[in-house]
Amino acid sequence: MVERLNAVVCTFDSNSPLITAYDIQEWIQQILRIPEQTVRTIQIDGIKRQVYIKLINNANVQALLRETNGQAEYKHHNGVLSIVNIAVAGMGIKRVRIANLPPEVRVREHAIRTALTPFGTVMAVIEEMWPNTYIQGVPGGLCQTSGGRS
Repeated sequence: MVERLNAVVCTFDSNSPLITAYDIQEWIQQILRIPEQTVRTIQIDGIKRQVYIKLINNANVQALLRETNGQAEYKHHNGVLSIVNIAVAGMGIKRVRIANLPPEVRVREHAIRTALTPFGTVMAVIEEMWPNTYIQGVPGGLCQTSGGRS
């Protein structure tokens, strides 16, 4: 089983400007005041405007949540102030795209489900098609699956 442990998710306002990785690291050090030696990894999901921060233990996670009361501010270079919500990070539902699958594999949905089962419950396997605007609606060699821990 895979589970996200000792991590928080910082969710920025969806209307806020994009932030660079360097700016996020500065924010973590200067505003959240998380000591560098307690940070294991930082993951950025730019589309969702989220930053995942994995800390060395749960005590650091709880201390951060207590000190911030689940919110912090981020001041952008253009002066815009964003409220950032901070919460314990779970796995939730994830969408996985598998590219360049040959047709022999794509038609075997069971094989895809079996391969992904150790990572969570596979909720759907959907074969993507080329849009009719490009060519006939033929399979595009991509398979989308979604799932996660329930």
